[in-house]
Formats: sequence, C-alpha cells, structure tokens
Amino acid sequence: MDIPLMSMVLSQGQVQQQASISVMKKAMDQAEGNAEFINKMMSGSQVQALQHAAQPHLGRHIDIKG
Repeated sequence: MDIPLMSMVLSQGQVQQQASISVMKKAMDQAEGNAEFINKMMSGSQVQALQHAAQPHLGRHIDIKG
C-alpha cells in the first residue's frame, strides 16, 4: 500500500468516527431531554393521577373494623 492511499483510508476512518460521535451526542442529548420531561410530568399532582390510573381499585373501600 502506498502512502497516499493509507492517508485517505485514515482520513475516512476519522470522518466516520467523528460522525458516530456526533450521532451519539445527539442521542444522549435527546435522552436527557426525555428524562427531564418524565421527571417534570412525575412531579406534583401528576403522580397521583398516574397511580390512580395504574391501580384504580385502591382507595375505594375502607375497613373500619377495629
């Protein structure tokens, strides 16, 4: 293999690596945004509504026997 060809192969590898890193950073940023959104939705009264939707039978009957 001659030097110019090796240089082109190395350059292409570096470009592919940079593109992969860029895509990974975007995915991480999106995942972070999704996590923030979920945390925001889970705060306050949203939690009670979500719990009730998951287990609607809870809290309907009270056992008052001693």
